Amino acid sequence: MSSWTFILELLLIPNLVCAYSSSECYFKVKEDFHLEGDVVIGVFFPIHIFYTINKIPHASLVHYFSDFHLQYYFRNYEFLLALIFAVEKINRNPYLLSNISLGFDFYNLPNNEIQILMNAGIWLTGLSYPLSNYNCAKDKKAAAVITGTSWETSAHIGTLLQLYKFPQLTFGPFDTILSDHGQFSSVYQMAPKDTFLSLAIVSLMLHFHWTWIGLLLPDDHRGTEMLSDLREKMESSRICIAFAQMIPGTWTSFSNKFWKSLGKVQESPANVIIIYGDIDSLQGLMRNLGQQFLTQKVWVTNSQWDVTNHGDYFMIDSFHGSLIFEHHHEEMVEFTNFVRTLNPYKYPEDSYLPKLWFLFFKCPFSELDCQLVETCQPNASLEFLPRHIFNMAMSEESYNIYKAVHVVAHSLHEIILQQVQLQPNENGKAIEFFPWQLHHFLRKINVEHNMGLDWKQKLDAEYDILNFWNFPKGLGLKVKVGTFSSNASQHQQLCLHEQMIKWPEAFSEIPHSVCSESCGPGFRKAALDGKAVCCYDCTPCLDNEISNETDVDQCVKCPEDHFANTEKNQCLQKVVSFLAHEDPLGLIFTSISLCFSTLTAVVLGVFVKHKDTPIVKANNRCLSYILLIALTICFLCPLLFIGRPNTITCILQQTTFGGAFTVALATVLAKAITVIIAFRVTFPGRVGRWLIVSRAPNLIIPICSLIQIFVCGIWLGISPPFLDQDAHAEHGHIIIVCNKGSAIAFHCVLGYLCFLALGSYIMAFLSRNLPDTFNEAKFLSFSMLVFFCVWVTFLPVYHSTKGKVMVAMEVFSILASSAALLGFIFAPKCYIILLRPEKNSLHYMRKRNHSRKK
Repeated sequence: MSSWTFILELLLIPNLVCAYSSSECYFKVKEDFHLEGDVVIGVFFPIHIFYTINKIPHASLVHYFSDFHLQYYFRNYEFLLALIFAVEKINRNPYLLSNISLGFDFYNLPNNEIQILMNAGIWLTGLSYPLSNYNCAKDKKAAAVITGTSWETSAHIGTLLQLYKFPQLTFGPFDTILSDHGQFSSVYQMAPKDTFLSLAIVSLMLHFHWTWIGLLLPDDHRGTEMLSDLREKMESSRICIAFAQMIPGTWTSFSNKFWKSLGKVQESPANVIIIYGDIDSLQGLMRNLGQQFLTQKVWVTNSQWDVTNHGDYFMIDSFHGSLIFEHHHEEMVEFTNFVRTLNPYKYPEDSYLPKLWFLFFKCPFSELDCQLVETCQPNASLEFLPRHIFNMAMSEESYNIYKAVHVVAHSLHEIILQQVQLQPNENGKAIEFFPWQLHHFLRKINVEHNMGLDWKQKLDAEYDILNFWNFPKGLGLKVKVGTFSSNASQHQQLCLHEQMIKWPEAFSEIPHSVCSESCGPGFRKAALDGKAVCCYDCTPCLDNEISNETDVDQCVKCPEDHFANTEKNQCLQKVVSFLAHEDPLGLIFTSISLCFSTLTAVVLGVFVKHKDTPIVKANNRCLSYILLIALTICFLCPLLFIGRPNTITCILQQTTFGGAFTVALATVLAKAITVIIAFRVTFPGRVGRWLIVSRAPNLIIPICSLIQIFVCGIWLGISPPFLDQDAHAEHGHIIIVCNKGSAIAFHCVLGYLCFLALGSYIMAFLSRNLPDTFNEAKFLSFSMLVFFCVWVTFLPVYHSTKGKVMVAMEVFSILASSAALLGFIFAPKCYIILLRPEKNSLHYMRKRNHSRKK
């Protein structure tokens, strides 16, 4: 032994790793720790291991190596303290196991399957070299066994204990293999199932809108089960997996194989990575991740992956800001106080506590008995140690050990009560039982004692969400920032205090983890072929469609009476609009209409005043009066189109327009025919004279008007004009318009007017070369030509416009055609009557005729 070298390597992660030194006392470590009691519990888990790196053979010892190293798991030492705390608490309780003391036999577990079974056999038989069916420790009443931390260790011991029907309670993570009661009927798991862990993690992802997630899981059955659960929950919540990497258990193979694809993890836009596993399965992962300084990633883990169990020199950058899900358990303040008061002098049989005092408080060992000097650091406490070395708070595994001890104690208490009831006279006698008898009572433990075993797990689960703070370096705090309760309502399951969360140093705000940036209001998601649903393009909403939320799949169409704003994130009420008198266009048309109607009335007055003058009499003054009156009505027609329409005005618009223009055009036609009868026909003198004297051409007016009235009557009877709304003509407006009803009837009215205009034009054109003194044929033909052009042009323009513009086009056409009639027919006459009265005399006309004859 003295030739072995001990080297203290505090910086080898994840635990304190020491080689042999000259201090044999530090190297001297016991493989067991016992606390005497009337009934004892066997406890098996690793606190230290021996291992070799180069496997250099020892010079004199076979199967030994000269480069042995000792590695302490001081995190696991907390489990031993939880065991001591639970046993002492039960022994102090006068109402539980009265007159019976509880003890334990702790055995350290090496990392070798044979040695694991060897230690279990030593405890069962009491022999240094155990033999089957031999028991040399008959005075020891063993009740049960507590094992951990990995399921493999528990399975190895469980295979042996199963032969004796020995109750075995595990405190490590819950595992489905150990829950197979056909294979492990004597195994009871204290850890709750992770049934709702995937739901809790997905709820956290949804809360922060993280949709592009990476997964790192152990390459075993637990990792496969968790991957299946996470994939199912994520797909139902539209969360995508950026990558899923299964991690081998040994850190050496992990280092050589997996980190070839490290660039995939670093370059992935997934800023949030879920890591699921335990200390044993992810040691290599933790070492390598810590050495990469991945400060731009948020790690979401379960509690078995304890980030505080590592040196702070790389943890500050890699895992600061991690979020940890831990099964909720009661806070054990008594345990923290118990640990705070611990010192090596209180439990001299504990061989691990002096090592901590030697390492961190510089307390030397006595060279005689390897005990610490009693006067060394009397006020020292474990709470002064760094968090990555020892955490004062009771961990989840420690709480499971605490529960396991109480489960055994309550089962023993039930056995005692049963024995007292069956044999009351033997009260005070030592308890007599066989370990297999505890199975019946273990299955009856009430959940009210918080002792739920794996077959009696609650359907609901509660998780505490912890945030790992490691800045400044070495802080190593796990701060509770939220909870998840599966039995709460869906929107109240997750409760977070975001202001308490400290994110990795690379993020100044809540990190984003998305494949594509969110599509804001006014946009919708457009899927990309061959990509996950979380990867998409953002497409603007179509016209009159909106999206007022982020990441919508479809835009919503606005109602007919609403329109989408410019940003397309809100539907606004459309403004009711029409060609109002206050509008600039309406005001212009109203003014023109009134002015021209007044002018027409003035012309009519001039004609009436000068009714006996030759120019008025020569052009059939009766027809002129009728034409001027009809034009006055035509000029007033636009007033029916301006202003808020109603059913009555809609009907009057077309009937008044059609009737007035029919009378006007029929009058022009009568004028043209009168001229032809007077100068061009070859009727006998008596017949021609009768046609002129009887004013037969004037009958054209009522005949043509009756035809138009008949057409309008059919129109009004079948499909009359009605009040309508046009919500699409003008953006943001609902135009109130008069619907023509029957488009065919409307075009028949226009066609009839054009037919009259064409007939008048032909008649006037035929008489254009008659004597100028009495002939207005040229003016009639020009006016009809303009009228015809206006309305022929009107039709295509009318059909290409909508809303108020369409109404304005019709008003303009009415005014233009009316003005053409008034201007071309009456302007020359008014010029002569008012400005050249000398031409408006019988003497002038005779003189002009005499000049022409010469």
